[in-house]
Amino acid sequence: MNKLENELFKSVEEKTPDYVKNLKLIDLTNEDEFRFTLKREYLFPYDEKTNPLGLNLWEWFKNYAKEAKVSTAGIRGPQNILYPQDTRFPINLIGIVLATLAKALVAKEKYPNKKIVKVAGREVRYNSALFLDAISRIQAAQGITTLTSDGTIPIWLASFLAFKLDLLGGEYITSSHGISVKNATKDLNSQGSQYLPEESLEFVNKIKEIFEETEKNGSYEIKFSAKGDEHINKTVMKKLNDGVDLYVEYLKSGVAQNTDLIKNFDKKIIIENVGGSAYRTLNRVLKQLEIDDKFEWFNIEEDPFFHSIGKYDTTPKGEKAFYDYSVDAGVVAQKPDGTKFFPVIDTMHYDEKLKSEGTTVLITDPDHDRLTIAQTENISKIPTLEKAGIDYIKLSDKLILTLFSANQAFLMLMDFWAKQLKSQNLWDNHPRFIIKTTASALSWDEWAKNNGVKVVNVPVGFKEIANIMKKVELQIKNNCEVKVDDVFGNTINLGKNPRLVFAGEESGGMIIGAEDLIKSQNGRFAIAMREKSATEAILVASSLISKLKGISLSENLVKVFEDNKIIGRYDTRVDIAYYNESEPDINKLKEAKIKGEELRTKNDLFYLSLAIGIREGIITLEDAKKVLSDAFHELDFSNLKSLKFVGDGTYMEFSDKYIEIRPSGTDAKTKAYGGGLNKCDIERYANVLGCYSGERTELHKKVISEEFYNNSKETALKHYLEFVAKDANNEIFEIPDYDFSIKY
Repeated sequence: MNKLENELFKSVEEKTPDYVKNLKLIDLTNEDEFRFTLKREYLFPYDEKTNPLGLNLWEWFKNYAKEAKVSTAGIRGPQNILYPQDTRFPINLIGIVLATLAKALVAKEKYPNKKIVKVAGREVRYNSALFLDAISRIQAAQGITTLTSDGTIPIWLASFLAFKLDLLGGEYITSSHGISVKNATKDLNSQGSQYLPEESLEFVNKIKEIFEETEKNGSYEIKFSAKGDEHINKTVMKKLNDGVDLYVEYLKSGVAQNTDLIKNFDKKIIIENVGGSAYRTLNRVLKQLEIDDKFEWFNIEEDPFFHSIGKYDTTPKGEKAFYDYSVDAGVVAQKPDGTKFFPVIDTMHYDEKLKSEGTTVLITDPDHDRLTIAQTENISKIPTLEKAGIDYIKLSDKLILTLFSANQAFLMLMDFWAKQLKSQNLWDNHPRFIIKTTASALSWDEWAKNNGVKVVNVPVGFKEIANIMKKVELQIKNNCEVKVDDVFGNTINLGKNPRLVFAGEESGGMIIGAEDLIKSQNGRFAIAMREKSATEAILVASSLISKLKGISLSENLVKVFEDNKIIGRYDTRVDIAYYNESEPDINKLKEAKIKGEELRTKNDLFYLSLAIGIREGIITLEDAKKVLSDAFHELDFSNLKSLKFVGDGTYMEFSDKYIEIRPSGTDAKTKAYGGGLNKCDIERYANVLGCYSGERTELHKKVISEEFYNNSKETALKHYLEFVAKDANNEIFEIPDYDFSIKY
């Protein structure tokens, strides 16, 4: 354990009260079947004299239910990393048990007298193995079979297996690229897609029923199976090599159809394996593809502290305290003196590790679904990079590390993949389209237009991308001309039997569409897999790098801009965190989060109420422009063309840029995105609008009534749910007769 992690542990130990340390509610070291009694007293606050058994579970539930309505990627939150039964934290063992039981009961009600099979997996975070054990044993006690592995697997592999094996879904324990003390379960449905809000609310309501019964009757029995219960099945995963064999077969029909480019490359590509958990699966994939010798690894050991990546002993304000910037390599921050820097990249120590030009680093996160691409170049390239809007870090007097945003990297990958399809004379076999989040680059839309590719814009979150996929598949199945609505309200005609070129989001997640429809064991089909995959991204990126033969990625990006007549070349994202998520004192953390959420909500409602006002016909765009101009004298809104609610944020379309202001679906943060023709311009707008207090001006109050303002969030949710439901693929999943003895 290093010094920083030791300080974190010491702080957690000091801040945890004795009554929490002494909790012995669920003992998973007991390998036999046992029961946990949920008592009425647990539902109410702890009081040393009047309620020494108090766990305040009603309060926990209230916050959990609120997160379920808005969460973009599982119901996330911090945990007590040393005492996981600490219910003062959003993620805790009791909560995991309750959520798992509720999902199991919902599944059994939907599929009575059926053999229910799910997959469960985890990455490397604190307590993940414990939570996986609890999930498996709770499900087993309910007669649900859980396919699980002896070690870590990526989120995309759990998703792939849920679809490929026609399972009812899965549980995956991760908090993506979030800070080390965070955790969550990503709930996967039968498609392998993350739950949509209405799916989450089904089991959230079931937890409420359990609590009401507990309060009425005084207690509620929860059964855990024995550790060796037959419903906890590791045999199938071993036989399937954790699903790697099936996945490689899938890759060989798509992005790994021809790996000759990579095999003939004469340099090593580095994989930065943050957290260590990608190595166990990805290395097996690369070996089966016979290209593992072309890669060098950083950080192959599994570490829940993520090798100290993103960790500091001072806050952004310069205060002395443990601070975690997460492991999102794209995070940009400011030092106390105002200097811009990349706090996560800085802790990877590339100034010591990278010494030669032309070295490419592919950075993936703990659940191995996101990718950041970087490459070393000569310091003389700086003027060219600055002109192109490409970020960089100085490594030495001669060397820099060029850092590509996902917007830039994925533009190159979709362009390369399209060229591959054209070179194989496959491009014209189908109409082509991409799915992207509204917060992603304008350059993607421009590239698509230049290549005759349709674009479907969706809210942030890969489950939104998967929802469009399913809508498209239903119409393909019905042999229709495929038409879908995007979140802007446009109806997009994708043509007959279209194929997805690419789907992705600016935060680093992408998937490549399948040329031949992907078939499940029981005959379902998909145009692409439901979860972003850094493995697919790594294979396409490695092929591109190999094909460039020494031409830098930055030169290639500029060429893609020029060849496709792209003028909206620049993008930015500003993350405004309203408190220190790593604060070990839960009372301070809760207080700071509540205050932070208030600030986040005020910022959101200032813009959202204007967008909803326009949509409802309460105000005009001109009214909104006047309000914005009055509030932000330093910004020009004369060329604002539209102001729209886009499912989870407010999108401002200007003639030369876009700005989107979006409250985080997982924490007290505001995210401000921008794309357009001038990097300084979009950075200025994103910072000013994103950092605004949200305080209503007199003019805002004049055009938007207090009642409308207060109701705008609920009105927005109604519009979002209408978008999700329109033309939805609501085909009922039928549980097949499983035969895991066959060879897949």
